[in-house]
Amino acid sequence: MWRGGGNRSRFTGMSAETVRTRDLAGRTAVVTGGASGIGRACVRRLAEAGAHVIVVDVSADGAKQAAAEAGGEFRVADLSEPDVVDTLGLSADIVVNNAGLQHVAPVHEFPPEEFARIMRVMVETPFRLVRALLPGMYERGWGRVVNVSSVHGLVASPYKVAYVTAKHAIEGMSKVIALEGAEHGVTSNCVNPSYVRTPLVENQITAQAEAHGLSEAEVIEQIMLEPAAIKRLLEPAEVADVVAYLCSAEASFITGSSVPIDGGWTAH
Repeated sequence: MWRGGGNRSRFTGMSAETVRTRDLAGRTAVVTGGASGIGRACVRRLAEAGAHVIVVDVSADGAKQAAAEAGGEFRVADLSEPDVVDTLGLSADIVVNNAGLQHVAPVHEFPPEEFARIMRVMVETPFRLVRALLPGMYERGWGRVVNVSSVHGLVASPYKVAYVTAKHAIEGMSKVIALEGAEHGVTSNCVNPSYVRTPLVENQITAQAEAHGLSEAEVIEQIMLEPAAIKRLLEPAEVADVVAYLCSAEASFITGSSVPIDGGWTAH
């Protein structure tokens, strides 16, 4: 960044790829839900930064392909079964809790079994995963926990009771980890994107259209983009860049934070 006079030419003539450092060389990162969408973008970005990435996903083909692209490893796991964490044999310096799912329905019609499944995948399993990895991070004196939350970890929307509840829960969990991990060199933060161009959001568009009696185009315009100042969907790579920054040395003083990437949604 230019901060005046003598430093002005620091990045002159350098491409964005050149500016990206490989400061995560020698680190191992676990990314859940790493086979597609935000998770896959995080796998690529952390690998670019030099990390050895372990992709965890329920999709065997997707996990294998994402790991191969990043020169990493993969584990196939259904994270709705929390005990599966104990079978994965993981050790890592970085964990990106990204895996998630969505179900759209009014509270009075929301299936309790679906509510419980979303809680397991998006709250209990991240807890179990961090619990398993923290002792190694503490021993090494360095660690990064990044929780892919959502703008819905900060505000609510109708018809998403389980998702909103889970995202608010991960916000609280992240802060507790930050307070406990600080003396051990471990930071913990959330990133809070608005709607991202992913398969999960594409499925939501269809579900919201049915729930509200709208066309899919109307859902995007009237529901998804209406609260934001910037009227477009986020790209997965934009979220991954923020995740990678929070893992970097430059972000070592950022912990217990929630970083909105929401185009001004929460500025109201």
